[in-house]
Parts: sequence; C-alpha cells; structure tokens
Amino acid sequence: MKNTLATLALCACCSTGLMAQHDHNKPVASNEMNHIMFQDEKMSNAYGAYVLLKDAFVASDNAKAKDAAGELQKSLTGVANSSKASEIAASINKSSSLEEQRKSFSSLSDEMAKLVKAGKLSMGSIYLEYCPMANNNAGAFWLSNEKEIKNPYFGDMMLKCGSVKETIH
Repeated sequence: MKNTLATLALCACCSTGLMAQHDHNKPVASNEMNHIMFQDEKMSNAYGAYVLLKDAFVASDNAKAKDAAGELQKSLTGVANSSKASEIAASINKSSSLEEQRKSFSSLSDEMAKLVKAGKLSMGSIYLEYCPMANNNAGAFWLSNEKEIKNPYFGDMMLKCGSVKETIH
C-alpha cells in the first residue's frame, strides 16, 4: 500500500512538472501544427502570422485580427517583395470594423499568395482556397494549411463556403 501511494505521489509530481514546462497561454500558429516550413525562416514566420490572422477572421474576432495583423506586419520585415502586404496588414491593424478588415484581407491574401509561391517550401503543402460569394460576389482567395474549408470572409455564417483551387508544394 505504501509503495502504491508513493508511486501515485511520484507520478503526480512528475506530471505537474511536465505540464509546467508547456506555456498554455502562448498561441501556436497553425503552420507549427501542420509542419509548414519555408527555406527562409522569415517567410515561415510571416506565413504563420498570416494563418493566425485568417483564423481570427474565421472566428469573426476583430480584436484578434487587429493583433494578428500587427504581428504579420512585423514578421514581413526582411521578406523580399513584401512591402504591399505589409501596408495592407497595417491597414487591417488600424481598422476596427470586421467588414473592412475582411475586405482588406482579400488583397492581403492575394499578396501573400504571391510571396508563398515565390518562397521555397521545405516542408508541407499550402492550399489556395476560394469563395465566390466574398466581396459582394466578386470572390476572394485565402491560404490555408488544410483542405477543409473554413471561410474567413463569412465565419460561422458560411463557414464551409468555398473550394480548394490550388495546392502549393
């Protein structure tokens, strides 16, 4: 009985120590979970920030979108040909309207698609996805780490609206 109690106490201490080593408050970019990596670490970081921004739009959370856009703008520093994407990220960061942020996200996604295609992926696949109803039926693209459609332009209203148009390797 003493051995069983001692073993349980030891297990409890060890598991508490292991859990303390993981920062549960630190956001994990989707590209870390799906193993998206570019040869250029700066591009990997920028793409990770973009995914966090996309996820904020999927959740229809304009406060998180503002924060993620600010992080994206910072992470684009040093990425070749990223000045237009950086300007758009700054405008999303300054806007408090989810509708305006999403409208800018369409242009940002077009710019990020150019950067991703010019970058050299060293691990993973990125999906270029499209919703024909976004932007008042003008349509809009976005990048994702997964084939499953999670529409950033409509969130819960039309979460599954869209299709994969291209796979980038």
